[in-house]
Amino acid sequence: MAAGLRKRGRAGSAAQAAGLCRQWLQRAWQERRLLLREPRYTLLVAACLCLAEVGITFWVIHRVAYTEIDWKAYMAQVEGVINGTYDYTQLQGDTGPLVYPAGFVYIFMGLYYATGRGTDIRMAQNIFAVLYLATLLLVFLIYHQTCKVPPFVFFFMCCASYRVHSIFVLRLFNDPVAMVLLFLSINLLLAQHWSWGCCCFSLAVSVKMNVLLFAPGLLFLLLTQFGFHGALPKLGICAALQVMLGLPFLLENPVGYLSRSFDLGRQFLFRWTVNWRFLPEALFLHRAFHLALLAAHLTLLLLFAVYRWHRTGESILSLLKDPSKRKIVSTLFTSNFIGICFSRSLHYQFYVWYFHTLPYLLWATPAPWLTHLFRLLVLGLIELSWNTYPSTSCSSAALHVCHAVILLQLWLGPQAFPKSIQHSKKAQ
Repeated sequence: MAAGLRKRGRAGSAAQAAGLCRQWLQRAWQERRLLLREPRYTLLVAACLCLAEVGITFWVIHRVAYTEIDWKAYMAQVEGVINGTYDYTQLQGDTGPLVYPAGFVYIFMGLYYATGRGTDIRMAQNIFAVLYLATLLLVFLIYHQTCKVPPFVFFFMCCASYRVHSIFVLRLFNDPVAMVLLFLSINLLLAQHWSWGCCCFSLAVSVKMNVLLFAPGLLFLLLTQFGFHGALPKLGICAALQVMLGLPFLLENPVGYLSRSFDLGRQFLFRWTVNWRFLPEALFLHRAFHLALLAAHLTLLLLFAVYRWHRTGESILSLLKDPSKRKIVSTLFTSNFIGICFSRSLHYQFYVWYFHTLPYLLWATPAPWLTHLFRLLVLGLIELSWNTYPSTSCSSAALHVCHAVILLQLWLGPQAFPKSIQHSKKAQ
């Protein structure tokens, strides 16, 4: 008797859920003209695009030739660790020494075994295809929670980008691995799981250092959310995870590990640069140019922190005493974008460092002078710049112009955190 009631209860719940779903789809069909313009339909459009991406990614893997760049070098580097070498200065690959932190080693060690010691390229491509779809799901969840971007933009964020598909499934770079962990971290922060979010953030940094471009924004959020003393345990989580992951290498050769995996002064080759092609090579390599970029980067971060990331009339010192909730996505995405704008060099695989954040940066801040068409033009020019190989003076200059337009909108747009903002459970 009780079992029958439970079965009828489950059936009733399933029927009710199906009815609600049917009503929602009917309403979406009735409002189909708004479907691509209203952010509330993000999940529906995202589901359709993810299904389309399954087919597109499968087609790319089977129809477009794989290009070997760094995969064999990755496998050689982790094979050295498997064979018992823990001195980072002794770990080499075809393209040079191992220059990524310990998290990279452990993750790609798993890929080494999953792909028959790195020989099964098709299996590796399939794994990265799943990674690509997971990245899209995490990004769509972020956009769903912020409700700032019209859904029609998402087509250009996924299906229309050749370069991003190439980075994931035709080149097998480590950058996508770091970014999927970063987007997981942001989702955890949005859910107010700050400790787990910091843990995932640190794990992303342990795969590739570019994630540190988000760090100024995260530090600001921690200070405003928890205050100085409350932020220290969260920062401790980030530091402790780095020590834990790097411990075998730190015990063997600490200087070698830190100098190789966190080398902030590494020199980049001019022939691979996407963003500074219009400069003379001598200037591109000059130390003074690098210092000027660093100074501009830090100055702009400070200006945004003081004038854009806090409420009107609120001093930066008061934020440390009176923490309050902030728009997480805006702060993190802007922090990273400023770093991209002043990078010493951008290589083609670095596109994924900020590609999925561009729609938010362009659409989240209302600006009357930026129409939908103009925003799409900016997106298109950025995509074209990253697809021009080798880069040219025109393509790199166009990239900087587009970056300047986005920065100008972020600076001139309405203040992200107005004084009248109310504390809510939904962090945007």
